[in-house]
Amino acid sequence: MDARPSAAEACDNAPADAPIIRVRGLVNRFGNQVVHEGLDLDVRRGEILGVVGGSGTGKSVLMRSLIGLRTPDAGEIEVLGVDPRSPDPADLLHIERNTGVLFQDGALFSSLSVGENVQVPLKEHHPDLPESLRYELALLKVKLAGLPADALDKLPAQLSGGMRKRAGLARALALDPPLLFLDEPTAGLDPIGAAAFDHLTRTLQQALGLTVFLITHDLDTLYTICDRVAVLADRKVVAVAPLAEIEQMDHPWIREYFHGPRGRAAHAASSGAEET
Repeated sequence: MDARPSAAEACDNAPADAPIIRVRGLVNRFGNQVVHEGLDLDVRRGEILGVVGGSGTGKSVLMRSLIGLRTPDAGEIEVLGVDPRSPDPADLLHIERNTGVLFQDGALFSSLSVGENVQVPLKEHHPDLPESLRYELALLKVKLAGLPADALDKLPAQLSGGMRKRAGLARALALDPPLLFLDEPTAGLDPIGAAAFDHLTRTLQQALGLTVFLITHDLDTLYTICDRVAVLADRKVVAVAPLAEIEQMDHPWIREYFHGPRGRAAHAASSGAEET
């Protein structure tokens, strides 16, 4: 008999302060192009971590490595206490059941209704659920994501860009995961829609006790809802800290990004919101 604890047991028995994601020495290459070289990162339980970096720094590559969609060339990764490259199907199943992913633009199945999209993870991981219960769960997730009930029967092509993102978020929440990955969730949204999505993200994070790994270029998102920010540059994470500390760091990309006109405007808007 194998005495090794299951993935779920290993996660449950982890110390309360243990990171929910741990990365050490990560290397990702595409041919001769090195995207990550010796990247280290810890994501704390219950935080919203904003991940930023210039074009080509591998933000989405990092996320794909964490959720098992890409096999890195070297390094150590632990997500929810297990390695996403593990050959043990139970480990991979543990990660799949306990993570939700919102890809850019929702990445919905175009031939399925919103309700059917949300039910895909339920059918895969809980095939014995009665159809009526799957429908009710899908409706609940759609409402949690801020969509009206009648969106359930619409096709993705019938939705606006913002509604597609919310539908993708509903699907990401289908299995009640403790860990959520969001890839550019406010990209392409107008300022009002982006602010509403930020508010929704923070509300869900607090209400459901989520940990959120959030890739973004949106300075308003970083200042409004992120507890810490990880900066990707020079093929690694050059800084990970609250924004107040990031702003003080003497790195060329950090200075240009956070102290340029848009960074100053986002900082001023955030300071004004805190005062009111």
